[in-house]
Amino acid sequence: MTNVTPLQRARRHLRAHPLALDVALAAAVLLCMLAASFVDPHGQDGGGWTARTPDGLSLVLMVLGAAALVLRRRAPMKVLAFTGVASVVESVTADPRTPVAMSAVIALYTVASTTDRPTTWRVGLLTMTVLTGSAMLAGSLPWYAQENLGIFAWTGMAATAGDAVRSRRGFIDAMRERAERAERTREEEARRRVAEERLRIARDLHDVVAHHIALVNVQAGVAAHIMDKRPDQAKEALAHVREASRSALNELRATVGLLRQSGDPEAPTEPAPGLHRLDELVGTFHSAGLQVEVARADQDTTLPAAIDLAAYRVIQEALTNVQKHAGAEAKAEVSVVRVGPNIEITVLDNGPGRGVGQGGPEEGGGHGLLGMRERVTAVGGGCTAGPRYGGGFRVHAILPVQSRPRPADGAGTPVQRTA
Repeated sequence: MTNVTPLQRARRHLRAHPLALDVALAAAVLLCMLAASFVDPHGQDGGGWTARTPDGLSLVLMVLGAAALVLRRRAPMKVLAFTGVASVVESVTADPRTPVAMSAVIALYTVASTTDRPTTWRVGLLTMTVLTGSAMLAGSLPWYAQENLGIFAWTGMAATAGDAVRSRRGFIDAMRERAERAERTREEEARRRVAEERLRIARDLHDVVAHHIALVNVQAGVAAHIMDKRPDQAKEALAHVREASRSALNELRATVGLLRQSGDPEAPTEPAPGLHRLDELVGTFHSAGLQVEVARADQDTTLPAAIDLAAYRVIQEALTNVQKHAGAEAKAEVSVVRVGPNIEITVLDNGPGRGVGQGGPEEGGGHGLLGMRERVTAVGGGCTAGPRYGGGFRVHAILPVQSRPRPADGAGTPVQRTA
């Protein structure tokens, strides 16, 4: 716990009660003016410091000038005008002179500390000119008297000190605002990163699980349908169910294991999925009863890991959608073609059009194609998906051979179907 000194407690109390501070300041200024008014620095016949007695008008002006300082925060310009008039009246009429101008100096400091610099310059020059000029031209002392030069110096210092305090206060406020803005920016950046990470985890889990679960569902349905009539084929279907479920569990366990690690993940024990495993992927769909034809013209192009994974996931998701939505008699065609600096992936099927009631976005389906598009745009590519003319569905993705930064406005067009 931080120890608070008595001085710090006093400062906090005065900041919390500014009127009390102004009253104390006014009382202190009045005491200083009264003390100075009873001393004559010139003495009689120009010799030494001697005592003197101010006249009644000077005492009244000192009291009024000090009392006006109580309102200096609420109406700084009016207080400056009032104390300035009192100082001019005192310098013209009083004999001997009394330091009523001290209240105007304090009022000028207040104006300079609460306004901008151009206003401070204008008001400071005006106050300095009026007070010094009236004292030099109409006062009882010679124009070159030190009291006249003192008014000139004190008004200039008051304006300068007030402007310096205002500048410092503005600098501190700007630094505080900058720190608060930086803190808000850090919090927003942290929230954005958390949201992006959640989206990435959701997309990865979908890619890992959806394909195998779809195969399990299809094979389980086949096994239930032919269990009584063809038990051998039913056993084969159940074997495929067991294999798909084991693969899903292994991939899910690996993904969750990465999420649970607090430090850097260990190196994977097997290569990440890519186009080199395309035949294996197609084989799983063949075993589930989906006819898939593959045509490749990519000239054994070596792709960066992120792009290779994105290409694999696009084909996996598209074939999973065919398996789930295109019907039992549907066929799929997969093509992987190198076109200039890009790899183009196309997945076609001849199933009936999918819309309401068949996993389309209109009924609030899944997020498969949305995740596919996000994954493709993340590596600088584009992805489109929609019904084909005459029936069926088409998924087309363009991936750069070399990694490119993600476009600012995204790539591709909104997908037409989700899984």
